[in-house]
Amino acid sequence: MQVRGGSSILAVAIVLMATPMAAAAQETVVAPAPVGTITRAAVRAQTPNEGVRPRHAQGDPLEGFNRKMYAINEVFDRVFFRPVAMVYKTVVPNFARKGIRHFFSNVGEPLVFANDLLQLKPKRAVKTLGRFVVNSTVGVGGLLDVAKTKDFRLPHRDNSLGDTLGHYGVGPGPYLFLPFLGPSTFRDLPAGAAEAQALPVVVGSPFDRAEFRIPQAVLTGLDLRVESDAPLKALTASAIDPYATLRSSYLQDRAGRVAATHGTRGGGAMSDPLADPLADPLADPAGGSAAVAPASPASANDPLADPLTDPAAEGAVGTATSKLERTPEYPLSDPLADPAASASPK
Repeated sequence: MQVRGGSSILAVAIVLMATPMAAAAQETVVAPAPVGTITRAAVRAQTPNEGVRPRHAQGDPLEGFNRKMYAINEVFDRVFFRPVAMVYKTVVPNFARKGIRHFFSNVGEPLVFANDLLQLKPKRAVKTLGRFVVNSTVGVGGLLDVAKTKDFRLPHRDNSLGDTLGHYGVGPGPYLFLPFLGPSTFRDLPAGAAEAQALPVVVGSPFDRAEFRIPQAVLTGLDLRVESDAPLKALTASAIDPYATLRSSYLQDRAGRVAATHGTRGGGAMSDPLADPLADPLADPAGGSAAVAPASPASANDPLADPLTDPAAEGAVGTATSKLERTPEYPLSDPLADPAASASPK
C-alpha cells in the first residue's frame, strides 16, 4: 500500500510538473508566428505608400492629359505643320523672312515697354522705347533691326506679362501642353492670351482686324517652326522621353527668365558665350592660367623620355650615372649592362 500509494503520489507529481513544461513548450513554438505577423503589420502601417510610384512628375499634375496632347501635336507636326514650314522656308528667301520677323517683333515692343514699367525698371524701359523708335523710323517700320547695330546698341530683350507675374511672386502653376500652342503653364497661358488682346483693345485698328491678325498668327507660327527646327531635333533626338525633355527645358527657360527680372542669371559655362568649351572644368577660375611645371632638360630634349619619371630624381640619377661612368671599375657606359659581367677575369 505504501509503495502503491507512493507510486501514485509520484505519478501525480510528474503529471503536475509536465503540464507547465508542455504549456511552456507550446508557447515557445507558437509565440514567434504572431510576433512576426505583428511586426510586418506595424512596418506596413508605418510605410503605407512603400513601392507606390507617383502618377505624375512634380509640377505636372496633368501629365496624362499633357502626354496625349503632345502625341496629337507630334502627329500634326509631322504630317502637316513641319512640311508646310519647310515649304515656307524654301519659297520665302531668308532676308524676307527676317524682315517679317523683325516687323512683328517691333510691333510687340510696346508690350515689352509696358512690362518693363510694371517691373519698375525705368532704364530698361527707356532702352526698349528707344529701340522701338529707331526701328520704326530708320528701320523702315521695323523691317530692319537697325537698333541692335553698334551705332545704337539696343538689342531686343524679351519681356512678357508672365515674366511680370513671376517677378512679383506668382508661381507658374501646373505645366500644360496644348496642340498648336505648345508648352505653357497655368500662369503663362492666360497671361499670353491677355497680351494678345492688348493692342487690339488699346490701339484698335489695324490690330483688331482679321486682315492683320490672321497673317500675323500664320507667319509668326511658320517662322517660329522654321527657326526652332534644328534646336528641337538636337533636344529630342537622343532623348529617352522627348516629352519630359521638352517639359524640363521649357520650365528651366521660364524660371531663368523670371530670375533675370531680378538681375539673377544661371551659372554654368553655357551662360557665358565666350567660355571655352574645352577648358578644364576642374581648373581654378580665380587662379588664371594653370602653372605649368618646367620640363626637365632630359624630358625636353629626349622625345622618348619616360613621362612618369620623377623630374626631381633625374638629377640625382644622372649624377650617379656620370660618377659610375668616370669610375675605372665601371668602364661600360651602357646603363643596361650587367655590372657583374664587367668584372670578368682577364
